[in-house]
Amino acid sequence: MPRRTLSSSGSEKKSAASAPGRRQRRSAEIRKRLFRAALSLFAEKGFAETTVEDITNAADVGKGTFFNHFPSKDHILLAFGEMQLGKLEAAIEQARQTNALMPDFLRGLGVRMTQEPARNPALIRVLLQAYLSTTPVRAAMLDLQKRVHTLQTQMMQLGQDRGEIRKDLPAAELAHVFRQTIFGTLLIWSLYGDSTLQARIESAFDVVWTGLAPRQESAPPSQISSLSPGE
Repeated sequence: MPRRTLSSSGSEKKSAASAPGRRQRRSAEIRKRLFRAALSLFAEKGFAETTVEDITNAADVGKGTFFNHFPSKDHILLAFGEMQLGKLEAAIEQARQTNALMPDFLRGLGVRMTQEPARNPALIRVLLQAYLSTTPVRAAMLDLQKRVHTLQTQMMQLGQDRGEIRKDLPAAELAHVFRQTIFGTLLIWSLYGDSTLQARIESAFDVVWTGLAPRQESAPPSQISSLSPGE
């Protein structure tokens, strides 16, 4: 009897310890299902036309379950932005650890940031429209964009420290240009919705890199002015 009691007690403790882990995994799985269902419906019907009930029906969960994971439909937009931020954080950390050459890193970053679900042109159009409208999460999205800019500034600073990016302009300004290039390319591509996204990003990067690359050292003005036209 004592042995069975001890064994039973040990099993109960193990079960109790594992229960929170199962609940957390279940909760994360439901949140992901809601998130994916919402993005799919946004692309199909539009953001304004999609209701919370539409999302919960598509995810096959109760309507009340939605609000356990998202305060409102608008917060799906914020979750998407956080997902993209996570990709950027992981990419920059990888660049630091691997000492990847900045041209290769930046070229791959544009493609990495536009992987699924961001490769759906209808979804991109809907998300951009929602971001630009007045929504409850607009202030949070502006804060998220500041965090993105901070990370991209760190990325440019890393390239400058390695001598792989020009140093005559602030890293923050270069980060703005890079982000606007990727954002603009994504916007234009979303109007066409064809298979040219990667080619468009790579082409845009090729042009941007001519501006990001280290500057050639030129002769001081006094030397240039002293040269005769024939020299």
